[in-house]
Amino acid sequence: MNVKMTGIDFTRAEIDVRQRFSFTKNAIAEAMEQCRGIEQIQGSVFLSTCNRMELWLSLAQGAQFELPDFLCSLKGLCADHYREYFVIRENEEAVEHLFFLSAGMKSQIVGEDQILTQVKEALAFAREQESTDQVLEMLFRRAITAGKQVKTAVTMDKANYSAAHQAVAFLKRKGTDFIHKTCLVIGNGEMGKLTAQTLMEEGADVTVTVRQYRSGVVQIPQGAKRIDYGERYQYIPVCDLIVSATASPNLTITKENLEACRKHQIEQKRECEVQSDQIEQKQAWETQNLQSVCGKSIKEKQIFVDLAVPRDMEPAIAKIEGVSYYDMDSLPVEMQSQRMHDQSQRAEHILRQEIQSFFDWYQCRDLVPRIQGIGTKTAEELVWRMGKYLKEINLPNTDKENLQKHLEETAGKVVNKLLFELRDQIGPECIREIVEILE
Repeated sequence: MNVKMTGIDFTRAEIDVRQRFSFTKNAIAEAMEQCRGIEQIQGSVFLSTCNRMELWLSLAQGAQFELPDFLCSLKGLCADHYREYFVIRENEEAVEHLFFLSAGMKSQIVGEDQILTQVKEALAFAREQESTDQVLEMLFRRAITAGKQVKTAVTMDKANYSAAHQAVAFLKRKGTDFIHKTCLVIGNGEMGKLTAQTLMEEGADVTVTVRQYRSGVVQIPQGAKRIDYGERYQYIPVCDLIVSATASPNLTITKENLEACRKHQIEQKRECEVQSDQIEQKQAWETQNLQSVCGKSIKEKQIFVDLAVPRDMEPAIAKIEGVSYYDMDSLPVEMQSQRMHDQSQRAEHILRQEIQSFFDWYQCRDLVPRIQGIGTKTAEELVWRMGKYLKEINLPNTDKENLQKHLEETAGKVVNKLLFELRDQIGPECIREIVEILE
């Protein structure tokens, strides 16, 4: 085995560093294309989330490859400046890391669900790009299966938590009450929808941004309002809480635009109040899904929460009077309780068994063509022994040939299935003996 990974995550680097190594899907596709052109690389998978970026490579046996240097070159950065932030894992250590990662055991919120989905999506995208090989394919598939088993067998205290839940819990500890508060969620992807749903469960009045250029119907959580993304600055001044959770490489909130919109809305509010008796003035402020600013108070104190990596919000907005700003690194990680420790122990037991199962597969992978060969020979033997019965069947010759072909294929599949199941259930030495005997 020659599997290597390099990664940068929330335990080693602050968000300023992590966001420099964040990859969009287009960037990952381009990077995988480069990987396919390097002879030493047999397969690659990129895992890019809000808390981590990992590059996984399956290399030719004996090949040496500097993963951090390669990753930095993809981003046009000098590796010497960032080497301290990277961790490198190989073979057994890398395998163990992926299994525990997929089960949420290495997340900022232990046991969270999103990482399993992100690992599945990383593998699926690598398949689309024809970037995996047999080893990475099986490694990721087994890790995903193990993660699912942990989710099913072990109910973690924070199993359904996410960055959105953690942000809400953090703000509640600081005294924030969400009941009837006006909240804007920028972004309607998975994180945006989860954030909106979490805030509504806390009793908040939630509006979600959508983009007009998206084709089809854009789904948002039931009970939430919607506004066009381009109208976000008009709505922000009347909000108590603004959360941004997009996958956009560009900033959704900047200090300059935020200051300008706050100043503009205050001026317009005053004008609106002076002319409040004129219905036309009020109607001019209304859009289909946006409540009139005239009917809401402009907030002197606001909370901005950035759940994206790379950042959605310019950190300089924290300098604006009345603004409280938090990003991913502002959310504290709680210590494990004894109950959480016991749950982690049960999860680890499951993962250790599944890790061993993967290693058993790897040690026996050379048996795959031999097992298939036994299936083929067995099928041929079955069809030969049934030859005289097939001749007696009153069918056209073409149908007889098709029947013979199907019998042969079915017999081969049954034998293969039996032997592969044996391989997964018993030790490598036993299955080798069985294969030799059958051959």
